[in-house]
Amino acid sequence: MDRPEWTNLPDLASRRFGGTVMWATDELFAEKENLINPWTPAHQAETFGPRGQVYDGWETRRHREPGDDVAVIRLGLPGTVSGVVVDTAFFKGNFPPHVSVEGCAVDGYPDAAELSEVDWQPLVKRGAAAGHTENFFELAPGRRFTHVRLTMHPDGGVARLRVHGTPIADPRLVDLGALDLVALENGAVVTGCSNMFYSSPSNMLAPGLAAHQAEGWETARRRDDGNDWVTVRLAGTGVVRFADLDTSNLKGNAPGWASLSGRVGGAEWFELLPKTRLQPDTRHRFVVPEAREADEVKLDIYPDGGLARLRLFGSLTDQGRTVFTDRYESSAG
Repeated sequence: MDRPEWTNLPDLASRRFGGTVMWATDELFAEKENLINPWTPAHQAETFGPRGQVYDGWETRRHREPGDDVAVIRLGLPGTVSGVVVDTAFFKGNFPPHVSVEGCAVDGYPDAAELSEVDWQPLVKRGAAAGHTENFFELAPGRRFTHVRLTMHPDGGVARLRVHGTPIADPRLVDLGALDLVALENGAVVTGCSNMFYSSPSNMLAPGLAAHQAEGWETARRRDDGNDWVTVRLAGTGVVRFADLDTSNLKGNAPGWASLSGRVGGAEWFELLPKTRLQPDTRHRFVVPEAREADEVKLDIYPDGGLARLRLFGSLTDQGRTVFTDRYESSAG
């Protein structure tokens, strides 16, 4: 089955990005925290604990009176939502027949009780769900959300909740004169890639350090004379001053060399960082020799391999600041 294209967007709720399940009505059989685990759900049949079969998901007790079960999630990356996946993997006789998802946008760090008092906007209105499958719900991106609320009608189990969308940073919380221009959390987006056989290039733009190889970008082995590359639209038009190329955890599969190019408005590429030798399992920092404006960058690696993280530190131009701020204000709702 072909997955919808919007599932290639970042999972805003993922624990990898700092998402958390703040509260749930019940989690007697399986913990609510499993909902946002970044890995594919796993299962070992006939593995029983004191509460029954062990599930890599969230499972509530069977209802004996009216009511639904609810979980509240704070997104690791606030942003607009293009689609939701309610994955009921391995829940076959105990999945919820219907689910709904709502979102809200709140400043600061409210607790679950405070969130119960805010207005929630419907994202998925009581959609039918099937067992042991990924249930896809496509949405029209609208306002920016900071939290989502999953409801199972009436009870059961869900392995994962994926909230795919576009991160949008709050300009009040960012220094627009000194920021990572390719950070997912600042609104950078991968626009092209030669190969992502092992993992997505968006991983390179994630916050924090990569814990292992799968949390970076890695390509298949090349058997020709070419090289692999990825292009990224910056958070806004800006000037790059420093480049961090991190090959952590990539020991026998790090690139031998890398280079960076930039461009503005789709014009010709110009050099930001010349072809430079890299070491395996190393966090490299390079000064970008020439200060030039760019709104898109291209990373070339030679000949193949991958990176754990890519950081491009610099400042937004006046135009970049306007775009950055407008992106937030137009989605604030």
